[in-house]
Amino acid sequence: MLSIYNRFDLRQELETFLLFGTYPDVVLAETRSDKIEIVREIAGSYLLKDILAFARVRSARKIWDLLKLLAFQVGSEVSFNELAASLGVNVRTVQHHLDLLEKAFVLYRLGGFSRNLRKEVTQKAKYYFYDTGLRNAVVAQFNRLDQRDDVGQLWENFLVIERLKRQAYTFKLANLYFWRTYDQQEIDWVEEHEGKLDGFEFKWSEHESPAAPKDWLATYREASYTAINRENYQHFLLGEQENV
Repeated sequence: MLSIYNRFDLRQELETFLLFGTYPDVVLAETRSDKIEIVREIAGSYLLKDILAFARVRSARKIWDLLKLLAFQVGSEVSFNELAASLGVNVRTVQHHLDLLEKAFVLYRLGGFSRNLRKEVTQKAKYYFYDTGLRNAVVAQFNRLDQRDDVGQLWENFLVIERLKRQAYTFKLANLYFWRTYDQQEIDWVEEHEGKLDGFEFKWSEHESPAAPKDWLATYREASYTAINRENYQHFLLGEQENV
């Protein structure tokens, strides 16, 4: 992205990335209508044709319905039993479809972190879309951010996936988790790297920087904690500003 935009332009285009994603053809498309058409084509051809044909899945509708359910649960822990009940299938089928969508780089699974605190939640996982445009295509919503009630979910999804890309490009090996306790203390993103823990909480508001959960500080005394918002997100995704 930095080969196309400078950092100021990236900030100005942030809403566009959240709405339409960052597939190359989408980024390079000049108009809003072109971006929507390309994202929909990707969703239709890649999801419903290539993946399903390759996996020989009989019910394309079930996978599409599963993706819709997950699109509205971005950032929340997912219950296989609840998904199975909603879709009218068994849990094993849900798990098979999720595994397929992970291997096809449609969904990214994030597990819960726990080391020694009994009330930490680890049984469930969260699922994110590898592209926010694809997520919006699944639910057929491309309206502006000021007209939506899922901005926080889009923001969290965007940061998770772009952080994954940064780690891949910088060859940083880290174990990745979310952290939550049964009394609702939580951190969106935890990185475990060379014995060190770093926690990050994602907030859309530029001025929102919540304090670290008390159990996080008490249990992991050497761990760091940072709130990521629109003011400091570029450092989280791009690193230090380089002098040109």
